[in-house]
Amino acid sequence: MDNGQWTMDNVCAKLNDSQLTLRATREHCPLSIVHCPLCLLILTGPTAVGKTDLCLSLAERLGVPIINADSRQIYRGMAIGTAAPTEEQMARVPHYFVGTHSPDQYYNASQYEREALEIIDRLSSAHPVVLMTGGSQMYIDAVAYGIDPMPDIPEALRQQLKDELSSRGLSALVAELHKLDPAYAASADLQNPRRVLHALEICRLTGQTYSSFRQGQRRQRPFHIVKVALTRQRDELYERINQRVHQMIADGLEQEARALMPYRHCNALCTVGYREMYDHIDGRLTLSDTIAKIQSNTRQYARKQLTWLRRDPATHWIDASQSDALDKILALL
Repeated sequence: MDNGQWTMDNVCAKLNDSQLTLRATREHCPLSIVHCPLCLLILTGPTAVGKTDLCLSLAERLGVPIINADSRQIYRGMAIGTAAPTEEQMARVPHYFVGTHSPDQYYNASQYEREALEIIDRLSSAHPVVLMTGGSQMYIDAVAYGIDPMPDIPEALRQQLKDELSSRGLSALVAELHKLDPAYAASADLQNPRRVLHALEICRLTGQTYSSFRQGQRRQRPFHIVKVALTRQRDELYERINQRVHQMIADGLEQEARALMPYRHCNALCTVGYREMYDHIDGRLTLSDTIAKIQSNTRQYARKQLTWLRRDPATHWIDASQSDALDKILALL
């Protein structure tokens, strides 16, 4: 074994007295990779539940890098507002998809699916287990189950709809979506401008309903998937969210948002933390009201994440507050 990395031919793992003991043969290997050449371990859960610290420990125990699955942490200059891994944490364990794109670059789950699968394929030659973590459930599901192919949207059309959102308002675009695709409008989160704009992009570009492109057929993957969702008691999770927001303010969230002002119209900045901070910068909110609103909206986002995760019966739920959480995750392999 070189540099603490795993290979299929000479390394297997066994839990022994809460330690990961390396073995030289497959005889004692508890991993499902004995039957499947590759295992994708996904560690997810609501924001602020404790994914980062636990995933770093997992990566160090397994000797693998981390594939990040956060749709906002991929952008540069947004480390505070997205609670991205720190330079120190990335020095401990190599990360993919952290600070790799400019905030004005368009990026979506389909692109992530393609690029992440390429990385998984490359890592598979040296690692029987590949580790992915993050809270962007659409990105995770794109890799695990596949995403429906969508036509590329011309930048001119994308910008036109953004301009209409500013001039006409969300309610007018929602009314148009009800006319063009009533089936999708009946089930979509119509308070989410991104969802509404994307559906209208497809409808206007193709003349077909957005629903017609959403087949929802799961794709077969050449790897076994173990999906773990971390959880905590609600009051504990909410307190962690509240404290994280205070820490972001102390770390300089307002200064970070000001530095990103040239990009404030971009999709990357249309997210919790930055929206509220720009309201403060524009004079519409006091700082105390801004903090309270970020906390409230982050708690709401966490509830949505949990709702999404509960839809997948294959998810293994583990209490992140328990001291043996790491060993429980390793026991699933």
